[in-house]
Amino acid sequence: MIKKSGIITICGRPNVGKSTLTNALVGEKVAIVTNKPQTTRNRICGIKTRGESQFVFVDTPGLHRARTRLGDYMVSVVRESVSDVDAVLLLVEPIPNVGEPEAQLITRLKTLKCPAVLAVNKADMVEQKEKLLEVIQVYSQEHDFDAVVPISARTGQGVEELLDVLEDYLPVGPQLFPDEMTSDQPERQMMAEILREKLLLLLDKEIPHGTAVEITRFAEREDEVVEVEATIYCEKSSHKGIIIGKGGGMLKKASTWARQDMERFMGTKVFLKTWVKVKENWRDNPAAIQNFGYVKE
Repeated sequence: MIKKSGIITICGRPNVGKSTLTNALVGEKVAIVTNKPQTTRNRICGIKTRGESQFVFVDTPGLHRARTRLGDYMVSVVRESVSDVDAVLLLVEPIPNVGEPEAQLITRLKTLKCPAVLAVNKADMVEQKEKLLEVIQVYSQEHDFDAVVPISARTGQGVEELLDVLEDYLPVGPQLFPDEMTSDQPERQMMAEILREKLLLLLDKEIPHGTAVEITRFAEREDEVVEVEATIYCEKSSHKGIIIGKGGGMLKKASTWARQDMERFMGTKVFLKTWVKVKENWRDNPAAIQNFGYVKE
């Protein structure tokens, strides 16, 4: 029986490892992960039920300088996500310097009445532990964090210890989600995100950030095969050619990688069809942004 449950926001600068940490905390993949910044566009809830406690983790986009209306939306999601939660987890690099994104988030933390935990990521990459202490000292001078935990989201080092720390800040109350749930994202949205992740991994420069994926068909057949039809939108005709690739090779590769991940997620065979269409400057089109699922709650 669940006795404690609460919402914890994970925030930090782009590409600091928030999605990797969310997946590590939950114990399975609920957020897409790439080596490119600004991968996450929406708030994603990852759910971890452990013993008598249920953690609801909110993985937010990285706080960056917005250059499009989509960017404005992503920044506003971060700012709103650190309100009305039970604890905030600030994830930082092991660098003894508080950058502008971190400073902005710490300024917001000072106005909140909830606990704030500092997690120093990539601790496994730091050879001299004195360097970690230096990072902790620099951040502790900026804010009186309730706890500080060095971790490695990539290897899982310190993740269980972090869960132990965060459990102390969960309020007493009934669980918010069923035991078996690990994410609040609808299956359609997860399928779209999986395909978008592969585009981010395979494409260079600005092209992947100008892509959006819409699932136009999601149906389970009698033989338990799931049929998924997806349209990839890009901003320029030249980008469409690059996404499709020579002889359709790039689109086929992205689709194959996505289908394999979709099958792991769904636990069944997936039949995936993909198309590519041009929608110029959609990132500055409020109607398009909303249509692709980037909607404030």
